[in-house]
Amino acid sequence: QVTLVESGGGLVQAGGSLRLACTASGRSLSSLSMAWFRRAPGKEREIVASIRWPTTTPYYTRFVKGRFTISGDNAKNTLYLQMNSLKPEDTAVYYCAASMGIFPPRSEYNYWGQGTQVTVSS
Repeated sequence: QVTLVESGGGLVQAGGSLRLACTASGRSLSSLSMAWFRRAPGKEREIVASIRWPTTTPYYTRFVKGRFTISGDNAKNTLYLQMNSLKPEDTAVYYCAASMGIFPPRSEYNYWGQGTQVTVSS
């Protein structure tokens, strides 16, 4: 069983930065495929970034590539999402997710955090 706890959301002005953190328990970060998803109001949940830390090249959706960075700290068993140059359209609830699989499809992320709200004002 894997438990994920997120932190770091909040309110920020456009152009600002936030860092989200997701601490995993039950399995080591390096044994999991990890991802950040988000759900904006009125929209479906979408994947933002994913990685199997530290061995794989990260994936980013084109909407955040160049602005967001996914990374991990094995000693803290924590996944991060550094979000820079934030835009109002980045406003969403952000979720950390984990899968035991390697390069899993989105449907196989079966461990989820509680979500953290990110609001970007214009």
